[in-house]
Amino acid sequence: MQKKRLGNSDMELTPIGVGAWAMGGGGWAFAWGPQDDRESIEAIHTAAPKALFAACKSANVRRVIQISAISAQTAAGTAYASTKKSADDYLSTTDLDWVVLRPSLVYAEGAYGGTALFRALAALPFAIPVPGDGDQPFQPIHVDDLAGAILEILDTPSINRVVIDPVGPDRLVLREILTDLRRWLGYRPAPFVRIPLPLIRIAAKFGDLFGGSMNSTSIRQLEFGNAGDVEPFVRATGIHPRRWRDALLARPAQQQDRWHARLFFVRPLLRLTVALTWIASGIAGLAHAPIDAMARLISAGIPPQVFAGACVIDIAVGLAVLLRWRTGTLAIVQLALIAVYSAILSITQPNLWLEPLGPLLKNLPFVASVLALAAIEQDR
Repeated sequence: MQKKRLGNSDMELTPIGVGAWAMGGGGWAFAWGPQDDRESIEAIHTAAPKALFAACKSANVRRVIQISAISAQTAAGTAYASTKKSADDYLSTTDLDWVVLRPSLVYAEGAYGGTALFRALAALPFAIPVPGDGDQPFQPIHVDDLAGAILEILDTPSINRVVIDPVGPDRLVLREILTDLRRWLGYRPAPFVRIPLPLIRIAAKFGDLFGGSMNSTSIRQLEFGNAGDVEPFVRATGIHPRRWRDALLARPAQQQDRWHARLFFVRPLLRLTVALTWIASGIAGLAHAPIDAMARLISAGIPPQVFAGACVIDIAVGLAVLLRWRTGTLAIVQLALIAVYSAILSITQPNLWLEPLGPLLKNLPFVASVLALAAIEQDR
């Protein structure tokens, strides 16, 4: 167990199931589902919170705060919305003293998910693409204001068995958010390019396959909207959330913010090129192994089976890069393979270092690509 200060009291945090923590002694429990694309969204948004709520009852934790989303409504028509709503609805049928918070777009100094995508779109050179007319509504709330509301609820037991929508005071459309973010990042204004929604949905299919913030679910949730009424939130919690532009002005963008925004779309491109290089190298080696190269390898004591095995390994490594399998470990594997291949070819075919197209020299920028991808691949 570990102690953490929340509100006006110290409470012991105890693990009570499905990666969740509860505060004993009739305190509070939090249900904020993990975000892991490899897991079932049903397990994350519905099964895990339900298990947490049951554990709360068993542990005599009466009060529960469920962090949901303002778009967790049946009309949104997504598994994301329906599974979150299912957990919210289930909680409301229990005899626990519950509160469901459904925030709009939550932003902070850092960026993850949708806010990272918005920054990246705002930082694009020349023009900013927007889905449709870019008039999708939001009421962004700063993470500190959301945290303040949670602390206020912790200190006010009378706030219970209620659904609250934490939203900011400014109702903005996507175009306005992107314009403000571009100005905040320090870039000159750029025109908007309207992308028809059918094309956006097709592009989102690639996000479904390879992961990323832009996928079919995020596009449908974007179309549904993320706006509400700030007054009920203020009345319930006493929190007066800061205005969107005031929050941006309070913390000017730093160089790392610009780097992150510009690298957002570079990362999947880098991942794809590194993966395809490994896969294409392996396939080419299996299909068209040069006779003279094979002869030199055999003369150096390297059997053809080893060469074929190396080609299969290359293909496997490429697929692992594409699937983002254990990126840190995979980077070490790639660097080791490049070092081994370079050493063997330097011994058996040293002339490759001097050939005009630089077949071995190209390993040097490839090493840099592997290192760069490993540095920026982790989301958290």
